[in-house]
Formats: sequence, structure tokens, C-alpha cells
Amino acid sequence: MIRTLLHIALAACAGALFAAAVSAEVGDIAFKRDGPGTDDVPAATFPHFVHRMQFKCYVCHEDIFVMKAGANAMTMDAIQDGKFCGACHNGKAAFQATFNSCPRCHRPL
Repeated sequence: MIRTLLHIALAACAGALFAAAVSAEVGDIAFKRDGPGTDDVPAATFPHFVHRMQFKCYVCHEDIFVMKAGANAMTMDAIQDGKFCGACHNGKAAFQATFNSCPRCHRPL
């Protein structure tokens, strides 16, 4: 009886850990914004699953993005200089991050 309960508890823990890992891998990532003017434009939402279907993790991690919330101090200037999202979103590999493409990333949740 105790052994069965232990197996059920371990399976539940493993399932919860797996669900957390999967949701982090496939879910959208909403970036937090702070500072002046951040109320004017919605925060960018990154469609992780769309990118994950096309690329292996190492394409972006750790050279372009550090895998820790808040560790990447992104700005539009940095992106337009080819850093962060701008490494691919340069008009060649993917759509260019410009004033005209704002709604593609900055959309209300």
C-alpha cells in the first residue's frame, strides 16, 4: 500500500516537472518592460513554439539569449544593431524589426 502511494506520488511529481518543462519550451514568452514610456506600447510576446519548431535550442541559447528571466537587457536599439532578436530579424533571415513591424511582436495579450 505504501509502495503504491509512493509510486503515485513520484509519478505525480514527474508529471508536474514534465508539464512545467514542456510549457516553458512551447509557450509564448511575454517580456516585461520597465522605465519611461513603457505604458505606451504593449510588451513584446515571443512565440517560442513557432521558433522551436524550426530551430534547435543551441541556435539562440546561450550565445544570443541567456536562459534566465530578466538576464537579457533588450532594447529596440540593440535589436536594430543585430543583437538579440535582431540577429535573425534583419530583413534577410526573417522580417526586419522596424517601426512598421511593431504589431508583430508588441501585441496586447
